[in-house]
Amino acid sequence: MSSGILSGFSDVAKQAMMQPQESMLEVKNKKNKLYIGIPREVSFQENRIALTPLSVALLINNGHQVILESNAGKAANFLDKDYSEQGALIVYDTKSVYEADIIIKIAPPTAEEIELMKPNQTLISALQLSTLRPEYIQALQRKKITALCFEDILDEGGSLTVVRAMSEIVGATSILIAAEYLSNVFEGKGLMLGGITGVPPTEIVILGAGTVGEYAARTAISLGAQVKVFDPSIYKLRRLQNNIGSRVFTSVVQPIVLEKAITTCDVAIGAMRAQTGRSPCIVSESTVSKMKPNSVIIDVSIDQGGCFETSEVTNHTHPVFRKYDVIHYCVPNIASRVARTATYALTNIFAPILLDIGEQGGLKNVIWQNTGVRNAVYIYQGHLTNKHIGDRFNLPCKDLDLLIVSNR
Repeated sequence: MSSGILSGFSDVAKQAMMQPQESMLEVKNKKNKLYIGIPREVSFQENRIALTPLSVALLINNGHQVILESNAGKAANFLDKDYSEQGALIVYDTKSVYEADIIIKIAPPTAEEIELMKPNQTLISALQLSTLRPEYIQALQRKKITALCFEDILDEGGSLTVVRAMSEIVGATSILIAAEYLSNVFEGKGLMLGGITGVPPTEIVILGAGTVGEYAARTAISLGAQVKVFDPSIYKLRRLQNNIGSRVFTSVVQPIVLEKAITTCDVAIGAMRAQTGRSPCIVSESTVSKMKPNSVIIDVSIDQGGCFETSEVTNHTHPVFRKYDVIHYCVPNIASRVARTATYALTNIFAPILLDIGEQGGLKNVIWQNTGVRNAVYIYQGHLTNKHIGDRFNLPCKDLDLLIVSNR
């Protein structure tokens, strides 16, 4: 090919380069400005709040608006001025808070609070399956609410992130509670939890090798107590041994071995959970009657019925009762005892989700892209999407993925 022809191609190429070119712009979701409402908790002895003042500041700095009912954070020692200084709007009537587009709270809303909600709102709260009634679901459906149960939010590893965080708190706190009720101050045995040189350590039996059991064992060992852990699952027992990093007595649930351990221990902690329904009751009343006087039972599983036959629900005002001269502590909501710590744990989970909702252009996009958040949705725009709830109350249930696709 001659050099003249080559130069001709070169000229054509130069002219083509000078023509206007298509610009491939990055397609982004339109950022949404969120309007978030935090009402004051009205449930009995619920002291936690969903967001700390610093998390509120983070949301406001990202262009969102937060409205807070006065004294919503008081029980967790967060004052109104702490929130107002970070830019939150403080209001004194509950109705104003429920004007927000997203309501985030700890306990499920009461019937009166649902009445205050407006159509097509988003609700992030607990669900508490043990006390759930079909009227609650139907009330949310009538207002076409999109509701998320934060107990079902999954993290990147597939764990129930809120449940795990609260379980860590409850496990560690249960041992500290046990230490209190062993002391003379609360008319206990007068024992120090743990031991010193020349004095045998206190014996603690933990029923359950889940997260609560693991953190209870970890705390008890660090205080010098002698720990025995029982669980039906050898896998969970092995995992607990590996996570703690030191050898502790572990056993599957064998009635003779368990009874001997319970009747000779100073503290027994019930931390066995059921996936659905009642927790397994594995310690009989006759076994409790043989325990040493002034021993302590802490039944963490009381919200599912309890692990001990003698357990009865108590509260933070009257937390204990005695039966067979054994101190029973059966408060369902132990995390509210350390409400500030629990709030910090919760806000670390909720604040990033709220930021994602704003950044990704709305909750629908987050649900579509984030399987952890999608797992928490039980009502979507008034449609029940949780099959377990639908089967339990014989309510029609729809597939969440299909609902989202049909609206995209």
